[in-house]
Amino acid sequence: MNQIIIRNAQKNDIPAIYQMVKDLAEYEKSPESVTATISDYYTDFEENIFECIVAEIDSSIIGIALFYMTYSTWRGRMIYLEDFIVKESYRKSGIGQLLFEEVIKIAKSKKAVLLKWQVLDWNEPAINFYKKYDTIFENEWLNGKLFLKDEIKK
Repeated sequence: MNQIIIRNAQKNDIPAIYQMVKDLAEYEKSPESVTATISDYYTDFEENIFECIVAEIDSSIIGIALFYMTYSTWRGRMIYLEDFIVKESYRKSGIGQLLFEEVIKIAKSKKAVLLKWQVLDWNEPAINFYKKYDTIFENEWLNGKLFLKDEIKK
């Protein structure tokens, strides 16, 4: 395999990032749930609503980690890892580890005390990946959400 480069995403990476998110939604059996548009991604990236790092080989993006700073009233600064994706043909080759460890490094550099994410209970490969990091899986908290636009309530 050629050299893997992990770097901060740039504006011209948005189409590849957006496509990977759509691919993830397909994998998670919920493609209709992606209601954010590529235009939303451009705007929100430029307004620093989220950050993203990418893994690339030969100028092709093969993995992403999309995250943002948030706050835990009990713990303090927190990074929320919204999406963490490696293209299927590149999984089990260490790319996920490189991306995840870079997110950890970024979180520490921002003085975050907590890194948090969600994983579907049926996604055994992802669960097993996270177990390598001394992950605490919570089961006493229920996820809540409230859609603020009628057209995305599907």
